[in-house]
Amino acid sequence: MTEEQHSPRSGHQFERGTDGPKVIVVGVDGSDSSLRAAAYAAGLARRQHALLALVYVQPVMAAGTAFGAPVAETTDRIAEDLIAQIREGTDQVKGIFDVRWEFHTFRGDPYAGMVKAADDLKADAVVVGASEQAGHRIIGSVAIRLVKAGRWPVTVVP
Repeated sequence: MTEEQHSPRSGHQFERGTDGPKVIVVGVDGSDSSLRAAAYAAGLARRQHALLALVYVQPVMAAGTAFGAPVAETTDRIAEDLIAQIREGTDQVKGIFDVRWEFHTFRGDPYAGMVKAADDLKADAVVVGASEQAGHRIIGSVAIRLVKAGRWPVTVVP
């Protein structure tokens, strides 16, 4: 291909009709890295005038069936706490930074939940925090698995 074929002046369109993402999905779980990812994604959403979709994946553990309701109640409380934190944060910057946002919860393992969220919400970009668990260096983190899926641009925030 010649350079001219890649030039915006050539009239050849590679975009879907927009500049930048319109739906940014960010995974939140209450960890410091996920909250940094949410802050980064919020700034990106503000600058791009995009919808920020905050996603909490409620873990479903096989062992959790032995504990029954307490596990479900715990993950529900985490989701409620995250919503409260997000609302508090958006109220603090209201009028200074306006960001359209939604909160979604999905059940399952974090990787499958993020994939489902990104697909269902028609994500143009996915933002996640870097894993803070040492074992993920060996078996692979959600972030690495999302990058390897190659279905969306993925930003990993340290």
